[in-house]
Amino acid sequence: MIQHPRNVNELSKANACFYMFVDEETMAYVKNSSSLYKDNKVGLWRLVVVRNLPYEDPRRTGKIPKLLLHRLFPNVRFSVWIDAKLQLVVDPYLLLERFLWRKNSSFAISRHYRRFDVYEEAEANKAAGKYDNASIDEQIDFYRNEGLTHYSPAKLPITSDVPEGCVIIREHVPISNLFTCLWFNEVDRFTARDQISFSTVRDKIRAKVGWMPQMFLDCERRNFVVQAYHRELLEQMIASGRNTPPIAVEPSRKIRPGSSRRAPPSKKPVVRRKKEKKSSSRRRAAKPVTWAMDAG
Repeated sequence: MIQHPRNVNELSKANACFYMFVDEETMAYVKNSSSLYKDNKVGLWRLVVVRNLPYEDPRRTGKIPKLLLHRLFPNVRFSVWIDAKLQLVVDPYLLLERFLWRKNSSFAISRHYRRFDVYEEAEANKAAGKYDNASIDEQIDFYRNEGLTHYSPAKLPITSDVPEGCVIIREHVPISNLFTCLWFNEVDRFTARDQISFSTVRDKIRAKVGWMPQMFLDCERRNFVVQAYHRELLEQMIASGRNTPPIAVEPSRKIRPGSSRRAPPSKKPVVRRKKEKKSSSRRRAAKPVTWAMDAG
């Protein structure tokens, strides 16, 4: 979460707070490790322990800080929500400048990397067993009666009806707060799969006041976060004897077209030469130096 700066000189870590929401079991594990500093901090992150959870479904409980953050921290002006499976690798102020300030927007979310249609998203959730199929069907039938249609180019400038909700960049202003409150109402009323209810809430608000959240490409999201793995997936890999992948892979540095990284030339062995006799004024031509080039 980030307080609103008065000027550019105030853009510093002193104005940013990094919060991580964990349950009591996770907090107990962290306390037993050596990574926990005083004041419940791990590096820049301050751990917030959630107790007396209102839902049995942890996915639905996780939507409370994700969508109602403005009610938990009413003095915060900007926030960047990142799911636990991701790791932020850039300065969060760069995200605010790129996706909000530069576009004069108050809400930005990445669109799904593969699916653009809510009906396809619902079927994919059912096939993957993400939620009870009957509950998903009930939600889709309700939205269909409310006017939900398949996505097509006719909906432009809307580029997708399905977000990748693992990253949300927002300014805490009344319209964005209203949007997330209404979005949470759908999560509370139907399933916890917030990708299914996103477009319905967006279209209802857009029809009334003309406001619409910005959606950026998934490849842009991958520029500032790296993927980790859910604990359930890691436990399955361990149980099956498979090698667990690294938690996060640092993104490779891209090379600009036309440029190349060069390794320093290898040192040549020193050869002692006999003292040459002075002869004619012709000088010996210098030999060319060969450089090793990294093609990566």
